[in-house]
Amino acid sequence: MTLTSSKRLRSRRALAVVAASSTFLTAAAVLMLPALALSGQSPVKPDSTVQSKPGSETPHESQIKVDRRTPAYWRVTFDNPPFNIFGPETIPQLEKVIADIETDPNLRVVVFDSDVPGFFLTHYNFTPPLEESTSLPSGRTGLHPLPDMLVRLSKAPVVSIALIRGRATGVGSELALASDMRFASREKAILSQWEVGAGFVPGGGPMARLPRLMGRGRALEVLLGSDDINGELAEQYGYVNRSFADDKLDPFVDALAARVSGFDRGAIADTKRLVDFASLPTDPEIGAGWDAFISSVQRPVAQKNIGRLMEMGLQTNPDIESRLGHYTQTLADQ
Repeated sequence: MTLTSSKRLRSRRALAVVAASSTFLTAAAVLMLPALALSGQSPVKPDSTVQSKPGSETPHESQIKVDRRTPAYWRVTFDNPPFNIFGPETIPQLEKVIADIETDPNLRVVVFDSDVPGFFLTHYNFTPPLEESTSLPSGRTGLHPLPDMLVRLSKAPVVSIALIRGRATGVGSELALASDMRFASREKAILSQWEVGAGFVPGGGPMARLPRLMGRGRALEVLLGSDDINGELAEQYGYVNRSFADDKLDPFVDALAARVSGFDRGAIADTKRLVDFASLPTDPEIGAGWDAFISSVQRPVAQKNIGRLMEMGLQTNPDIESRLGHYTQTLADQ
């Protein structure tokens, strides 16, 4: 299935605007590129956020649901079917969640998961008008909104855990890397940074984070190979803490989160802060990656490759979404 001619025309116009725009305009358009690969997941606990407790946030059009299971333990669930695509409308929603995580005096643990079968969190939405992204201001760190929120999540005084079932590619991978811990379904998790395969540089910080987790060689394999990493290999490489048989994943994460949420908040925050000193990249490192992303997305090869993917059926064809690694390889072959 391919995009309609009107959608193709709109996509091509958007790409042309990116190439001709200012650095800030391109920075927002860049958000459209850090994450395009997706595939098999099964739904996480069907009742975990659908039937929210009082105080949970589930506005009608929200793509993110917050289940405050206890004052100390929250579940943040991405719910934007069919592919959990991340778009400009998602940014203010995630900003609110991150701000609440930073400031809630009782919170100790937050778990990120998904209600969309096959997808943890995936690529940026190409169809809204570009102005919906370019009108967003920089975040509190001075970085553009997406890397800003990822930096703040890493430094928040609470424990963040990514429960990965399905595709975590580009934005999804970068949010998982910004979290303090990552646990994956052995059978159904897929992680990747696909960007180099499409001709540009990742923008959400994986060049700064991955070498600290898995070493230089393996980080370069993930970034330059632009291929899918399943749950088992992700564990071996250190991309995730551990992978579990799919039916064991939720019970383990829930038990760990509940256990940590019972500990002293001050001790958690101080311990995490000291680990951060030894392990987190600096904001300038994240910013340098973002700048490289901004430059690379303007290159003709990136413009052409994104256009090709849109014509193939990106965002409309489940096969493109579920086998993006394959389709980026076909771009390289041409």
